[in-house]
Amino acid sequence: MQKNRTNALQRLVGAMLAAACFSTPVYAEQDVLERNAPIWKDNRFQGLVVTALGKQGEKTVAVGERGLILISESAGAGWRQVKSPVTVTLTGVSFSDAETVWIVGHGGVLLKSTDGGVNWGKQLDGKKIAALVLEAASQPGADPRFLDEANRLVADGPDKPLLGVQFFDKNSGLIVGAYGLILGTRDGGATWTPLQQRTENTKGAHLYAVLKSAAEIWIAGEQGSLFVSNDAGEKFKSVNSPYQGTYFGIAEAGNNLVAFGMRGNAFYSSDRGISWNKSSIATSNSLTAGYTRKNGELVLVDDGGNVFESSDGGISFLRAPVKKMPPLTSVIEVSDGQLLFGGARGIANSGKQEQLSSEIKK
Repeated sequence: MQKNRTNALQRLVGAMLAAACFSTPVYAEQDVLERNAPIWKDNRFQGLVVTALGKQGEKTVAVGERGLILISESAGAGWRQVKSPVTVTLTGVSFSDAETVWIVGHGGVLLKSTDGGVNWGKQLDGKKIAALVLEAASQPGADPRFLDEANRLVADGPDKPLLGVQFFDKNSGLIVGAYGLILGTRDGGATWTPLQQRTENTKGAHLYAVLKSAAEIWIAGEQGSLFVSNDAGEKFKSVNSPYQGTYFGIAEAGNNLVAFGMRGNAFYSSDRGISWNKSSIATSNSLTAGYTRKNGELVLVDDGGNVFESSDGGISFLRAPVKKMPPLTSVIEVSDGQLLFGGARGIANSGKQEQLSSEIKK
C-alpha cells in the first residue's frame, strides 16, 4: 500500500517535472527554504516546468520548479519573472483578493504577496507547520494517534510537500498536502490551524485539491479519498468513492461535480456526492488539472499533453481542437475566453508556445 501511495504522488509530480521517476525530496539543508530562486536571463526560464496557474481579473500568476514565479498583468499575453524567496518546486497558487496571492510548494512552504504577485514573503515552511501540528496534537483530549504522527512530522523535518491552496474569500482558505496535511485560516492567513483531527482521513492520504461549491468545501486525494465539509471547514467527512485510485482534482461542471485523476479516470455526481458515475473520456493518461469555464463547460488536461472539454456536466468529454502539447499540469481561462496551459515546457496559449519576457521587476 505504501508503494502505491508513493507511486500516486510520484505520478502527479512526475507530470509536473516531466521526469520518468521522482521521490519526494528530503531537505537536508535548510538553505533551500531560505535561498532566493535563480533569476533566468535571456528567456532561459521558458523551458522550465510550470506546475500551476492562478488568476484574478487581468492578473495571472504561474509557478513551477526551482522556485519559479512568473506574473502577467495582461491576461497571459506577456510574462515576466519575479523574485522568489525559495528554491523549491512550487505547486499551487490562489488569489484571496485582487492584490493578495498565495503559493504553496515543497518543503511545506507557503508564500504570500500583497501587491498582485510582484513581491513575495514566506509565511510557513515544513518546520513551522510541524510545530503547529504538534501544538494542536498536544492539547488536552487530543487523540494520542495524532500526537505520535506530529512527533514523527517534527523528526522528519521539512520534507512534506504542500500540493494545493484555495482561498474562498479574503479571510478564509485551506492548504493541503502529502500525508494528510491540511491547515485552515479564517483571518487572512495571520494564523493557521491544523485540521487533521477534524478530517476523516484515517489513512493519512495525500491531499491534492480543494473546491468550494455552493455551501460545501470538497477535498480530493489519493486512495479514492473524497472529503466534504458542510460547516465552512470545521469538519470534513469522508464520501463514498467509486474509485480507489488517486484523484488529482475535483471541479464543477454545470450542476454536477467531477472528480478526476490517475489513468484517465473521471466520475461525475448529480446529487452532491451521494452517487457517482464514470465519465466518458478517451485517455488512459492521468488527468492532472481541470478548470470550469465561464459558460459552465469543464476542461481537463492530462500528462500526455491532451485537452478535453465537457458541455454536458462531465458526463462525456471530447478532445479539444488544440495541438497536442507536452505533459500538462494546469489550465485556466483568460479574459478573452482563450485557454492558458502550464506544463513540462512552460506556458502555452491555445496550443501555441508563448514568448515569455525575462524582464525582472526592480
